[in-house]
Amino acid sequence: MTSGPGNGTPTGPPTSFPAGGPTDGRTGTTTGETTTGETTAGAAHPADANRPADTTHAADTSHPAGTANPEGTTSSDGTTNLAGTTHPVGAPSPATALARVLPAVGGMDTIERLAGLSGSDFTTVMLEVTRLRAARETPASVRRRYSADRFTTPGHTSWRALRRAEEALLACLPPHVEMLTLAPVVPLGTHSALATVSQQKVLTTIRACEVAADPTNALALEAAVRRVHDRTTTVRLGALQRVVRTQLPGPGFTAHFGLFGLVTAGRDEGDNRFERRALAEHLRFAVASLAAARLRYVQLALTPLSEAGERIAAAVTSDLSGDRSPGTAAVIVVDHTRSSGRGYYRDLCFKVNARTDGRHPDNLQEIGDGGFASWTQQLVASRKERLLISGIGVDRLAACGPP
Repeated sequence: MTSGPGNGTPTGPPTSFPAGGPTDGRTGTTTGETTTGETTAGAAHPADANRPADTTHAADTSHPAGTANPEGTTSSDGTTNLAGTTHPVGAPSPATALARVLPAVGGMDTIERLAGLSGSDFTTVMLEVTRLRAARETPASVRRRYSADRFTTPGHTSWRALRRAEEALLACLPPHVEMLTLAPVVPLGTHSALATVSQQKVLTTIRACEVAADPTNALALEAAVRRVHDRTTTVRLGALQRVVRTQLPGPGFTAHFGLFGLVTAGRDEGDNRFERRALAEHLRFAVASLAAARLRYVQLALTPLSEAGERIAAAVTSDLSGDRSPGTAAVIVVDHTRSSGRGYYRDLCFKVNARTDGRHPDNLQEIGDGGFASWTQQLVASRKERLLISGIGVDRLAACGPP
């Protein structure tokens, strides 16, 4: 999954991080601004604790900008991103809460019997439970819950600003990418089985489904279905989706936010040709989108996770160094200090950062996140499958852009 503490979208300007971060071997290439090979004082990815609301993926405390943050980073308020297991400071852990409730329901035997039911039988039982619980509600109690429940209250980002951000993204979408209208739910286990995300971070329904926490998971499922039927065609899919994550969000973040997800699925072509081409496409799209949203300084922070990742990063840096037309220039840095995303991504991951209007010139905001994943290898049962996912936090993009 690809963005906000606890993966919520920021309701105001996202937390910034110094653009002149550690000078520990971060080398950069400026495309369209300086000469290739220039050393750049790279910025540390925004508190890799913060994915842009959401990457893939947004403030990783949100995932990029919503980008989903798969990484399990703990934010300053004690929450973690979607894949993490840390719980809000001061809040009871699920194990503690379960121990308190078990005696009232007959102990673990009851839980195990319910978990052992078929999907349809479990749904039958839970429908009756929820019918009885709903019967106790009144219009007044529903109103109170609506106002107090973080999952039901409206978002704080201006609708018009969100629409402008969405239009900027769609205007820059490559013509060969097919946009999908995703369902708001995915099969039970989509996030935990594919992306090793804790099920406790996902809003689970009683009908063997869970509410989408990142569009790239559903896009990967659809790409795998298509790849099963046609192994010769590279699948490129995109989607805009409002997602929900259940960990308690920190100040300025919400439990639901918008993400733009993009996936490219294909087959190993040898010599990292698929990876190089797909990564260049995703990065060029991200840079053009941020430029269309009037964010003029864009930084791409590449983090190689293997020897293959090092080769891919070097090749793509060289490929993108020739992009000098308006809307395509970005500073590329190699960030070996990033700790988040290791174990979630393979070979290489990246963050998309930008300088925003009204902010100190040395501050960058994290807008997007992405990387290579093994999901289609698992779904198609072939080690030759390749998949690149990325996400841009729509709320984060809308909040960072000029009014």
